[in-house]
Amino acid sequence: MKITSLEPARCLPVPDAGFGALVTGRGNLPLESVDVAADISGLVAGVEVTQGFRNPYDVTLEATYVFPLPERAAVTGFRMEADDRVVEGVLKERGQARADYERALSEGRRAAIAEEDRPDVFTIRVGNILPGERVSVRLTMSQPLPYEDGAATFRFPLVVAPRYVPGRPVDGPPAGAGTAPDTDAVPDASRISPPVLLPGFPDPVRLSLTARVDGAGLELRELASSLHVVEEDGGTVRLRPGERLDRDFILRMAFEASTSLQLDRRDGDAAGTFALTVVPPPVEAARTPRDLVLLLDRSGSMGGWKMVAARRAAARIVDTLTARDRFAVLAFDSVVEEAFEGLVEASDRNRYRAVEHLARVDARGGTELLDPLRRAVALLSPEEGRERVVVLVTDGQVGNEDQILEQAGGALSAMRVHAVGIDRAVNAGFLGRLAGLGAGRCELVESEDRLDAAMEQIHRRIGAPLVTDLSLKGLDVEPETVTHLGSIFPGVPLRVYGRHREGSSVTLGGLAGGAPWEERVTGTPVDNPALRAVWARAHLRELEDRYAMGEHDLEERIVRTSLEYGVLCRFTAYVAVDSRQVAEGGPEHRVIQPVEPPSGWEPPSAPPVSGTFFAQAAMTAAVRPAPRMRLPEPGLPAGDDLDLPDFLDAGPAGPAPAGAPVPGRPAGPAGRGPGGGPGFPKQPAGPVVPPSAPKRGFAAPGFARPSAPPPVNRLDAIRPQLVAELERLRALPVPDPLYLADLGSRLAALAAYLGGHEELATLARELEAAERPGTDLRALHDGAVRLLTALTRRTPPPTTPSGPAAPQDQEGPAAPQDQEGPPARRPFWKRA
Repeated sequence: MKITSLEPARCLPVPDAGFGALVTGRGNLPLESVDVAADISGLVAGVEVTQGFRNPYDVTLEATYVFPLPERAAVTGFRMEADDRVVEGVLKERGQARADYERALSEGRRAAIAEEDRPDVFTIRVGNILPGERVSVRLTMSQPLPYEDGAATFRFPLVVAPRYVPGRPVDGPPAGAGTAPDTDAVPDASRISPPVLLPGFPDPVRLSLTARVDGAGLELRELASSLHVVEEDGGTVRLRPGERLDRDFILRMAFEASTSLQLDRRDGDAAGTFALTVVPPPVEAARTPRDLVLLLDRSGSMGGWKMVAARRAAARIVDTLTARDRFAVLAFDSVVEEAFEGLVEASDRNRYRAVEHLARVDARGGTELLDPLRRAVALLSPEEGRERVVVLVTDGQVGNEDQILEQAGGALSAMRVHAVGIDRAVNAGFLGRLAGLGAGRCELVESEDRLDAAMEQIHRRIGAPLVTDLSLKGLDVEPETVTHLGSIFPGVPLRVYGRHREGSSVTLGGLAGGAPWEERVTGTPVDNPALRAVWARAHLRELEDRYAMGEHDLEERIVRTSLEYGVLCRFTAYVAVDSRQVAEGGPEHRVIQPVEPPSGWEPPSAPPVSGTFFAQAAMTAAVRPAPRMRLPEPGLPAGDDLDLPDFLDAGPAGPAPAGAPVPGRPAGPAGRGPGGGPGFPKQPAGPVVPPSAPKRGFAAPGFARPSAPPPVNRLDAIRPQLVAELERLRALPVPDPLYLADLGSRLAALAAYLGGHEELATLARELEAAERPGTDLRALHDGAVRLLTALTRRTPPPTTPSGPAAPQDQEGPAAPQDQEGPPARRPFWKRA
């Protein structure tokens, strides 16, 4: 290999550059700026977020940005501005919005689309940005502010932290452009896994954040920001210039809340929106014996200060127990470790043993959360006179939220669930959903300095609530519109939203210490459109959680509610389309904006080498091999995809067929825990590239080994892989020599895996010659389609009890010709 030396003048150092940073002749990345303007009035904040994009390339561009928003924010407006043109977004059903967006791009018009992928994870795509052009998009939202112990908190997240993605990769085109493959547990993982910048990259995005604070008639005693340096001027708080989008912005405002009932009615509405706030009453909570299961997350993402804080928090929780209680301590990553066998009495001896066990827990492995939740449910069998409590201490960085809610949500709703989130970019949306299921509390800890104050609150939250079994009367409320009532805890006012027809007061009733309790509140008419949006978002969130837990017939109702009240949800999307044509067709280049590594995350002791939790979670500098072209979803225009420079941590490889060899992804060294590396699960064994097989685009041989000798001449063992290759081949807009050559290497590996297959081996040799001058690419493409079609349609031999069978979890989709009956409706995140 010839190595050419560079002249010193051509590689001058970049000021303030870190490892992996560089400047290209075409500039850096498309996202130039993020501006957040918040107007806080009492316990509600109105927020406008403006994102500025610039096309640094000499061809038209589509930019994708995956970003967070507050988990309870109601997005009610979307606008695109470019070339002195302002286009207001329209809220539509998600599939229709995508179709409108793609049609506009194919016709050469500018367009932008905003979609929600999680309660706190959103994606914006802006297409047909002209070379050198700047485009801005603006989101308008309203959000309620949580209030505890005399202080309201405005929390605005600024980065989507890497999330653990369990499950097996699935076949078919990816749902998004991210770095994690879609799996059976997280079928939209590629939509929530943006690439991550290498640590030390110079400030890539200008961040501006201002918050104007008004106590709304209440005396504002103090303002405090825990993670950022701010400047205050006459009730307006500004972020100091130069801050990065790598952690949540948190502003706490100390003032006294009061019991109130706000009644808002819009012109033309048959019903109005009410917002009820009830301050905790001065009553003593009844002390009921508890059965408590403490779940401590020890996964790789919990390394550093987070693990220290989590151990301290867990130990303080154990200290709250009394001799009348019983408890269990489970530390989990890819496996679950129990301090005791089953529930034990909370004696001094057992509590000491538990704290001693917690002191030895350190970060490792992947965040397999579903299994410990199931174990907690199994341990907490109902028993009269005892309260069942689950306490989860974690950063919540998982991607399979819907799977967890579906498989464990029903059981958890029958007990009290408290969540303690520890991170500077915590997955607050998911932890709040879990706590809401069990009428518990979600406490967020963003720093070690904050831990002691948070522990005092956690100590009270773990105790019994002051008032339970709540109900409303006095207002003529619309059925199924009142948000979850839950319970009243010390120091935490109850917040309830709903829709009502008639009435000017409400009576809240419940049980306090086993005795009846009630409080009557007189309503005050207000003119506050934010109340309607906040109620609609909370109502949609409850419907979406029910959908995730299996009530799929709610989809039509969710879409109807979202469109009626103009609030974005996972089943709808905002789309803005310019009426003027500015290009000849679709974007010629596509880039997904990389995000900052989250503040406070520490790299593992060794680079990650396996698993579906993407490499960015570990903040390593390793670059994963990726295909030179990622195929778009059928119907999308072709073009370069994610041709990003090498300052990124990794590029998207796209999902591999289930069980197929994964490029550049060995199974991991022994002795590194169940997953072969911190934060990463063990991969299921699949076909292995033998030493004699071509190695182009594959991991070196010997990294993964099947548990049994591979079957010989058994097409049914690789049928899912062949089906997937056929679908991708058919999706190619034009034959591509690089893709065909890479396909040849993959087919050669599969032929070798079968112990030799003449037809596959011959096709592989022909395809690997695709890059030679003069090759008839169309003939190669059509010949490959014909052979793969024939191979996938051949009837597999019957499976006998003694004969080998195709792995159950690797079954791929049937070829289109073989499908019978009407096709199943695609998941909402893939519709177009």
